[in-house]
Amino acid sequence: MFNRERANAPGDRPHAPHAPNDRRRLHGSIAHKIGVGIVGGQYAPGEILPNEDDFSEKLDVSRTAYREAIRILAAKGLVESRPKIGTRIRPRTDWNFLDADVLAWLLAAEASPSFVAALYEVRDMVEPRAAELAAQRRTATDLANMTSALAVMRRERLSNVAGQQADLDFHHAILLAAHNEPLVSMSPAIGMTIQWSNQFKGARGQLDQDAFQEHWDVYEAIEKQDGPRAREAMAALIARAQPDTVG
Repeated sequence: MFNRERANAPGDRPHAPHAPNDRRRLHGSIAHKIGVGIVGGQYAPGEILPNEDDFSEKLDVSRTAYREAIRILAAKGLVESRPKIGTRIRPRTDWNFLDADVLAWLLAAEASPSFVAALYEVRDMVEPRAAELAAQRRTATDLANMTSALAVMRRERLSNVAGQQADLDFHHAILLAAHNEPLVSMSPAIGMTIQWSNQFKGARGQLDQDAFQEHWDVYEAIEKQDGPRAREAMAALIARAQPDTVG
């Protein structure tokens, strides 16, 4: 249960005020709970959420904390609040699917195979070109970040958390190496797809089928500044991963 924020009642001993980080964590936790419900289909687009008093009571939080959580959800395009109407779930076309929190909520709600397939299409459009740019623009620091991630992947494999995080770090390092700031904003979508893939293959006992060689092929092309080869190697890596995940 969430801890209710409340003012001190008469006779209460004064408490230290909540630190800003504590409040942000509380609001984020409430937004997470409602967000997972929305993206998971518990609340349908067009549906009005229960009124503020009822919902804050249900979640065992203060109305202030609930309102802040709704503001978070509104900023991500999931809901809109209007006087005398309430908080309505917005159409899926309004949701910010590239937002890191929205993607995390989709992962927690077990995103549909069709949505994961759509994310793979995004990967296929973005990552090969990013690898090509990385081959043209990479720095010594970029290469060091990639080799560090690859070393952990080789040592830990994908069957544990450390290896899976290294996989994410490698792909993020490539986006950074492209030295295109808007491109880096695609990292959450790509990371969510990789996490879903690892989660899905783990459930099927397939995580021992590590694609280390495919990752190394991408790195080697980037290190040699061979843009076309880097693009092809990344496309091959994605093509190998997709059938294992979405069929």
